[in-house]
Amino acid sequence: YISYGLMMQELERGDSSVRSTASVQGSLVMFPIHEYGTEEQKMNYLPKLASGEMIGCFGLTEPDHGSNPGGMLTKITDKGDYYLLNGAKMWITNANIADIAVVWAKDKNGDIRGMIVEKGMKGFSAPEMHGKWSLRASATGELVFDNVKIPKENVFPEIKGLKGPLSCLNSARYGIAWGVVGAAMDCYDSALRYSQERIQFGKPIASFQLIQKKLAEMITEITKAQLLTWRLGVLKNEGKATPGQISMAKRNNVQMAIAVAHEARQIHGAMGITGEYPIMRHLMNLESVLTYEGTHDIHLLITGMDITGINAF
Repeated sequence: YISYGLMMQELERGDSSVRSTASVQGSLVMFPIHEYGTEEQKMNYLPKLASGEMIGCFGLTEPDHGSNPGGMLTKITDKGDYYLLNGAKMWITNANIADIAVVWAKDKNGDIRGMIVEKGMKGFSAPEMHGKWSLRASATGELVFDNVKIPKENVFPEIKGLKGPLSCLNSARYGIAWGVVGAAMDCYDSALRYSQERIQFGKPIASFQLIQKKLAEMITEITKAQLLTWRLGVLKNEGKATPGQISMAKRNNVQMAIAVAHEARQIHGAMGITGEYPIMRHLMNLESVLTYEGTHDIHLLITGMDITGINAF
Protein backbone atom coordinates (compact mmCIF):
# COMPACT_ATOMS: atom_id res chain seq x y z
CA TYR A 1 0.00 0.00 0.00
CA ILE A 2 2.93 2.35 0.55
CA SER A 3 4.19 1.58 -2.98
CA TYR A 4 0.70 2.31 -4.32
CA GLY A 5 0.60 5.55 -2.33
CA LEU A 6 3.94 6.68 -3.72
CA MET A 7 2.66 6.01 -7.24
CA MET A 8 -0.39 8.21 -6.56
CA GLN A 9 1.87 10.92 -5.12
CA GLU A 10 4.04 11.03 -8.22
CA LEU A 11 1.09 10.93 -10.63
CA GLU A 12 -0.54 13.88 -8.88
CA ARG A 13 2.75 15.74 -8.80
CA GLY A 14 2.09 15.85 -12.54
CA ASP A 15 -1.65 16.51 -12.42
CA SER A 16 -4.61 15.58 -10.21
CA SER A 17 -6.50 14.44 -13.30
CA VAL A 18 -3.90 11.77 -14.04
CA ARG A 19 -4.07 10.47 -10.48
CA SER A 20 -7.89 10.56 -10.65
CA THR A 21 -7.88 8.32 -13.71
CA ALA A 22 -5.57 5.86 -11.97
CA SER A 23 -7.59 6.00 -8.72
CA VAL A 24 -10.82 5.22 -10.53
CA GLN A 25 -9.27 2.38 -12.51
CA GLY A 26 -7.63 0.74 -9.50
CA SER A 27 -9.64 1.64 -6.41
CA LEU A 28 -13.14 2.11 -7.80
CA VAL A 29 -13.31 -0.41 -10.65
CA MET A 30 -10.73 -3.15 -10.17
CA PHE A 31 -11.10 -3.21 -6.38
CA PRO A 32 -14.85 -4.04 -6.26
CA ILE A 33 -14.53 -6.62 -9.05
CA HIS A 34 -11.64 -8.22 -7.15
CA GLU A 35 -13.43 -8.07 -3.79
CA TYR A 36 -17.03 -8.78 -4.74
CA GLY A 37 -17.02 -10.22 -8.24
CA THR A 38 -17.43 -13.81 -9.34
CA GLU A 39 -14.47 -15.74 -10.71
CA GLU A 40 -15.90 -15.29 -14.17
CA GLN A 41 -16.17 -11.51 -13.69
CA LYS A 42 -12.60 -11.36 -12.42
CA MET A 43 -11.25 -13.33 -15.38
CA ASN A 44 -13.29 -11.34 -17.89
CA TYR A 45 -12.34 -7.87 -16.72
CA LEU A 46 -9.34 -7.65 -14.37
CA PRO A 47 -6.55 -8.61 -16.82
CA LYS A 48 -7.73 -6.06 -19.38
CA LEU A 49 -8.26 -3.37 -16.76
CA ALA A 50 -4.79 -4.04 -15.32
CA SER A 51 -3.13 -3.75 -18.72
CA GLY A 52 -5.05 -0.62 -19.70
CA GLU A 53 -6.67 -2.38 -22.62
CA MET A 54 -9.98 -1.63 -20.92
CA ILE A 55 -10.97 1.58 -19.08
CA GLY A 56 -13.52 1.64 -16.29
CA CYS A 57 -15.62 4.16 -14.39
CA PHE A 58 -17.59 4.13 -11.12
CA GLY A 59 -21.25 5.12 -10.94
CA LEU A 60 -22.38 6.16 -7.45
CA THR A 61 -22.97 9.93 -7.32
CA GLU A 62 -26.31 11.11 -8.73
CA PRO A 63 -27.55 14.59 -9.77
CA ASP A 64 -29.49 14.94 -6.49
CA HIS A 65 -27.49 12.61 -4.23
CA GLY A 66 -23.80 13.28 -3.62
CA SER A 67 -22.93 13.24 0.08
CA ASN A 68 -26.01 11.07 0.71
CA PRO A 69 -25.46 8.06 -1.57
CA GLY A 70 -28.06 6.07 0.36
CA GLY A 71 -30.73 8.32 -1.14
CA MET A 72 -29.96 7.17 -4.70
CA LEU A 73 -32.84 6.86 -7.14
CA THR A 74 -31.19 4.59 -9.72
CA LYS A 75 -32.90 1.22 -9.51
CA ILE A 76 -32.79 -2.31 -10.88
CA THR A 77 -35.87 -4.41 -11.46
CA ASP A 78 -35.72 -8.20 -11.60
CA LYS A 79 -37.22 -9.40 -14.87
CA GLY A 80 -36.45 -13.08 -14.39
CA ASP A 81 -33.62 -13.72 -16.84
CA TYR A 82 -32.12 -10.24 -16.43
CA TYR A 83 -32.33 -6.97 -14.50
CA LEU A 84 -33.68 -3.72 -15.92
CA LEU A 85 -31.59 -0.70 -14.93
CA ASN A 86 -32.99 2.85 -14.86
CA GLY A 87 -31.56 6.10 -13.54
CA ALA A 88 -28.60 8.46 -13.90
CA LYS A 89 -25.20 9.15 -12.37
CA MET A 90 -23.26 12.42 -12.49
CA TRP A 91 -19.69 13.74 -12.11
CA ILE A 92 -18.28 10.42 -13.25
CA THR A 93 -14.55 10.35 -14.04
CA ASN A 94 -13.75 8.45 -17.27
CA ALA A 95 -17.49 8.21 -18.10
CA ASN A 96 -17.32 8.94 -21.80
CA ILE A 97 -14.13 6.94 -22.44
CA ALA A 98 -14.93 3.91 -20.27
CA ASP A 99 -15.53 0.43 -21.64
CA ILE A 100 -17.31 -0.66 -18.46
CA ALA A 101 -18.98 1.03 -15.51
CA VAL A 102 -19.29 -0.36 -11.98
CA VAL A 103 -22.76 0.93 -11.10
CA TRP A 104 -24.67 0.92 -7.82
CA ALA A 105 -28.47 0.82 -7.80
CA LYS A 106 -31.33 -0.10 -5.48
CA ASP A 107 -33.38 -3.27 -5.91
CA LYS A 108 -37.08 -3.67 -5.03
CA ASN A 109 -36.17 -4.23 -1.36
CA GLY A 110 -34.18 -1.00 -1.22
CA ASP A 111 -30.87 -2.86 -1.04
CA ILE A 112 -27.97 -1.28 -2.91
CA ARG A 113 -26.48 -3.69 -5.44
CA GLY A 114 -23.36 -3.40 -7.58
CA MET A 115 -23.08 -4.46 -11.21
CA ILE A 116 -20.94 -4.17 -14.32
CA VAL A 117 -22.50 -2.24 -17.19
CA GLU A 118 -20.77 -2.48 -20.57
CA LYS A 119 -20.46 0.20 -23.21
CA GLY A 120 -22.80 -0.58 -26.08
CA MET A 121 -25.64 -1.96 -23.98
CA LYS A 122 -28.90 -0.63 -25.40
CA GLY A 123 -30.20 2.34 -23.43
CA PHE A 124 -26.82 3.15 -21.85
CA SER A 125 -25.24 6.50 -22.74
CA ALA A 126 -22.42 8.55 -21.23
CA PRO A 127 -22.51 12.21 -22.34
CA GLU A 128 -19.41 14.26 -21.57
CA MET A 129 -19.64 17.29 -19.29
CA HIS A 130 -18.16 20.59 -20.48
CA GLY A 131 -17.29 23.94 -18.92
CA LYS A 132 -15.10 22.69 -16.07
CA TRP A 133 -12.48 25.03 -14.61
CA SER A 134 -10.97 22.21 -12.58
CA LEU A 135 -9.59 18.76 -13.49
CA ARG A 136 -9.66 19.89 -17.10
CA ALA A 137 -7.42 17.01 -18.21
CA SER A 138 -9.92 14.51 -16.80
CA ALA A 139 -12.79 13.07 -18.82
CA THR A 140 -15.93 13.73 -16.77
CA GLY A 141 -19.47 12.84 -17.73
CA GLU A 142 -22.84 11.40 -16.85
CA LEU A 143 -24.12 7.84 -16.98
CA VAL A 144 -27.69 7.54 -18.20
CA PHE A 145 -29.63 4.27 -18.00
CA ASP A 146 -32.89 3.95 -19.91
CA ASN A 147 -34.26 0.42 -19.51
CA VAL A 148 -30.81 -1.14 -19.81
CA LYS A 149 -30.89 -4.94 -19.72
CA ILE A 150 -28.25 -6.17 -17.26
CA PRO A 151 -27.44 -9.91 -17.45
CA LYS A 152 -27.64 -11.49 -13.99
CA GLU A 153 -24.07 -12.69 -14.33
CA ASN A 154 -22.99 -9.01 -14.40
CA VAL A 155 -24.29 -8.36 -10.87
CA PHE A 156 -22.04 -8.82 -7.83
CA PRO A 157 -23.64 -11.82 -6.13
CA GLU A 158 -23.09 -11.32 -2.41
CA ILE A 159 -22.51 -7.68 -1.49
CA LYS A 160 -25.56 -5.60 -0.51
CA GLY A 161 -25.97 -2.15 1.02
CA LEU A 162 -23.63 0.84 1.27
CA LYS A 163 -20.75 -1.33 2.49
CA GLY A 164 -19.83 -2.14 -1.11
CA PRO A 165 -19.47 1.38 -2.55
CA LEU A 166 -18.08 2.82 0.69
CA SER A 167 -15.30 0.23 0.79
CA CYS A 168 -14.32 1.36 -2.71
CA LEU A 169 -14.32 5.00 -1.58
CA ASN A 170 -12.08 4.14 1.35
CA SER A 171 -9.56 2.70 -1.08
CA ALA A 172 -9.76 5.78 -3.33
CA ARG A 173 -9.54 8.21 -0.40
CA TYR A 174 -6.35 6.53 0.71
CA GLY A 175 -4.85 7.19 -2.73
CA ILE A 176 -6.00 10.81 -2.61
CA ALA A 177 -4.33 11.36 0.76
CA TRP A 178 -1.03 10.42 -0.90
CA GLY A 179 -1.75 12.06 -4.23
CA VAL A 180 -2.34 15.60 -3.01
CA VAL A 181 1.06 15.52 -1.30
CA GLY A 182 2.51 15.29 -4.82
CA ALA A 183 0.57 18.37 -5.94
CA ALA A 184 1.86 20.26 -2.89
CA MET A 185 5.42 19.10 -3.59
CA ASP A 186 5.25 20.40 -7.15
CA CYS A 187 4.00 23.80 -5.96
CA TYR A 188 6.71 23.96 -3.29
CA ASP A 189 9.47 22.93 -5.70
CA SER A 190 8.39 25.58 -8.19
CA ALA A 191 8.21 28.25 -5.46
CA LEU A 192 11.66 27.35 -4.11
CA ARG A 193 13.28 27.56 -7.56
CA TYR A 194 11.48 30.81 -8.40
CA SER A 195 12.50 32.42 -5.10
CA GLN A 196 16.16 31.61 -5.79
CA GLU A 197 16.00 33.10 -9.30
CA ARG A 198 13.75 36.14 -8.78
CA ILE A 199 15.85 39.22 -7.97
CA GLN A 200 14.33 42.14 -6.04
CA PHE A 201 16.19 44.90 -4.15
CA GLY A 202 19.39 43.52 -5.60
CA LYS A 203 19.15 39.95 -4.27
CA PRO A 204 17.06 36.76 -4.63
CA ILE A 205 13.76 36.96 -2.79
CA ALA A 206 14.74 33.63 -1.13
CA SER A 207 17.08 35.71 1.05
CA PHE A 208 14.20 37.55 2.71
CA GLN A 209 12.89 36.30 6.03
CA LEU A 210 9.20 36.24 5.06
CA ILE A 211 9.88 34.14 1.96
CA GLN A 212 11.98 31.73 4.01
CA LYS A 213 9.14 31.55 6.56
CA LYS A 214 6.70 30.55 3.81
CA LEU A 215 9.04 27.93 2.37
CA ALA A 216 9.90 26.50 5.79
CA GLU A 217 6.24 26.19 6.77
CA MET A 218 5.35 24.65 3.39
CA ILE A 219 7.97 21.90 3.58
CA THR A 220 7.10 21.24 7.23
CA GLU A 221 3.41 20.71 6.40
CA ILE A 222 4.30 18.49 3.43
CA THR A 223 6.56 16.39 5.66
CA LYS A 224 3.83 16.03 8.31
CA ALA A 225 1.34 14.94 5.63
CA GLN A 226 3.82 12.39 4.29
CA LEU A 227 4.27 10.95 7.79
CA LEU A 228 0.49 10.67 8.12
CA THR A 229 0.17 8.75 4.86
CA TRP A 230 3.19 6.58 5.62
CA ARG A 231 1.68 5.54 8.96
CA LEU A 232 -1.68 4.95 7.29
CA GLY A 233 0.05 2.78 4.68
CA VAL A 234 1.68 0.70 7.41
CA LEU A 235 -1.74 0.21 9.04
CA LYS A 236 -3.30 -0.78 5.69
CA ASN A 237 -0.52 -3.29 5.08
CA GLU A 238 -1.35 -4.76 8.49
CA GLY A 239 -5.10 -4.73 7.77
CA LYS A 240 -5.69 -2.29 10.63
CA ALA A 241 -6.54 1.03 8.92
CA THR A 242 -10.04 2.26 9.77
CA PRO A 243 -12.40 4.36 7.61
CA GLY A 244 -12.12 7.14 10.20
CA GLN A 245 -8.34 7.23 9.90
CA ILE A 246 -8.56 7.33 6.10
CA SER A 247 -11.07 10.20 6.25
CA MET A 248 -8.81 12.16 8.58
CA ALA A 249 -5.85 11.78 6.23
CA LYS A 250 -7.84 12.66 3.11
CA ARG A 251 -9.30 15.84 4.62
CA ASN A 252 -6.10 17.00 6.30
CA ASN A 253 -3.83 16.44 3.32
CA VAL A 254 -6.12 18.10 0.78
CA GLN A 255 -6.42 21.16 3.03
CA MET A 256 -2.64 21.17 3.42
CA ALA A 257 -2.07 21.00 -0.33
CA ILE A 258 -4.42 23.92 -0.99
CA ALA A 259 -2.66 26.02 1.66
CA VAL A 260 0.75 25.20 0.17
CA ALA A 261 -0.47 26.07 -3.32
CA HIS A 262 -1.79 29.43 -2.07
CA GLU A 263 1.55 30.27 -0.48
CA ALA A 264 3.41 29.16 -3.59
CA ARG A 265 1.24 31.46 -5.72
CA GLN A 266 2.20 34.42 -3.52
CA ILE A 267 5.92 33.62 -3.82
CA HIS A 268 5.57 33.58 -7.62
CA GLY A 269 3.85 36.97 -7.53
CA ALA A 270 1.99 37.83 -10.73
CA MET A 271 3.79 35.03 -12.58
CA GLY A 272 1.96 32.57 -10.34
CA ILE A 273 -1.29 33.08 -12.23
CA THR A 274 0.24 32.28 -15.62
CA GLY A 275 0.38 28.95 -17.36
CA GLU A 276 4.17 29.11 -17.34
CA TYR A 277 4.02 27.74 -13.80
CA PRO A 278 1.85 24.89 -12.43
CA ILE A 279 0.43 26.69 -9.40
CA MET A 280 -3.01 27.79 -10.61
CA ARG A 281 -3.58 24.45 -12.35
CA HIS A 282 -2.90 22.60 -9.11
CA LEU A 283 -5.02 25.09 -7.15
CA MET A 284 -8.01 24.67 -9.43
CA ASN A 285 -7.63 20.89 -9.47
CA LEU A 286 -7.42 20.73 -5.69
CA GLU A 287 -10.72 22.60 -5.41
CA SER A 288 -12.35 19.50 -6.93
CA VAL A 289 -10.32 17.09 -4.81
CA LEU A 290 -11.51 19.03 -1.72
CA THR A 291 -15.06 18.02 -2.64
CA TYR A 292 -14.95 14.61 -4.32
CA GLU A 293 -14.68 11.24 -2.57
CA GLY A 294 -16.33 12.91 0.43
CA THR A 295 -16.38 16.66 0.97
CA HIS A 296 -14.15 18.45 3.48
CA ASP A 297 -17.13 18.94 5.83
CA ILE A 298 -18.40 15.36 5.55
CA HIS A 299 -14.93 14.05 6.44
CA LEU A 300 -14.93 16.32 9.49
CA LEU A 301 -18.23 14.73 10.53
CA ILE A 302 -16.84 11.24 9.93
CA THR A 303 -13.98 12.08 12.28
CA GLY A 304 -16.48 13.58 14.72
CA MET A 305 -18.54 10.41 14.69
CA ASP A 306 -15.37 8.36 15.13
CA ILE A 307 -14.40 10.18 18.31
CA THR A 308 -17.85 10.79 19.84
CA GLY A 309 -19.82 7.80 18.65
CA ILE A 310 -22.59 10.17 17.54
CA ASN A 311 -23.62 10.38 13.88
CA ALA A 312 -24.21 14.06 12.98
CA PHE A 313 -25.41 13.43 9.41
